Amino acid sequence: MPKTEAEYKPTTTKQKPALPLPGDRGFGADTERMLRVDHAGEFGAVRIYAGQRAVLGENHPRAGLFKHMYEQEEVHLARFNKMITERGVRPTLMAPFWHVAGFALGATTALMGEKAAMACTAAVEEVIDDHYQHQRDSLAARADADRDHELEEVIETFQAEEVEHMEIAKAHGAEDATGYPLLSGLIKAGCRTAIWISKRV
Repeated sequence: MPKTEAEYKPTTTKQKPALPLPGDRGFGADTERMLRVDHAGEFGAVRIYAGQRAVLGENHPRAGLFKHMYEQEEVHLARFNKMITERGVRPTLMAPFWHVAGFALGATTALMGEKAAMACTAAVEEVIDDHYQHQRDSLAARADADRDHELEEVIETFQAEEVEHMEIAKAHGAEDATGYPLLSGLIKAGCRTAIWISKRV
């Protein structure tokens, strides 16, 4: 006797893959990359300001401004240190290199003069502002269940302070530095390269 339609059962059923397909990356992995690169960026910023302050000294007319920006970056770094520890995120393997490179960049631009040091700050902070905005847009686009509100709030707060640093630098002669377009362009390119590397290594 022929089977009725209800008696036929499909031999296969379409199921969601248990594991991501090649090339896929879940929100957890994306968030880890964000934390890794943000931690690296704040570490690098602390080292840049440390290099500038080491050269300019405490008696420089703008010492208070550099100290203010340095101390804010220390707060940023401390927060990301706490977050990567709590969430078990591996820091970038490039940290020893950024330790040296950041200080060298800060010290070198300070040796070129106050305006060059301010140009360095303006260039770095412009790249970081764009970077943080991209992260905020990415996090905000997630469904509510996948939102990371803690990270969003941290990035929003720190981004505002990085913009403040950029505005301080521009108000104190950053764009008047000798060879500003070239200097700024080189520093921005270096920062973008550091971001790309720190996400992956």
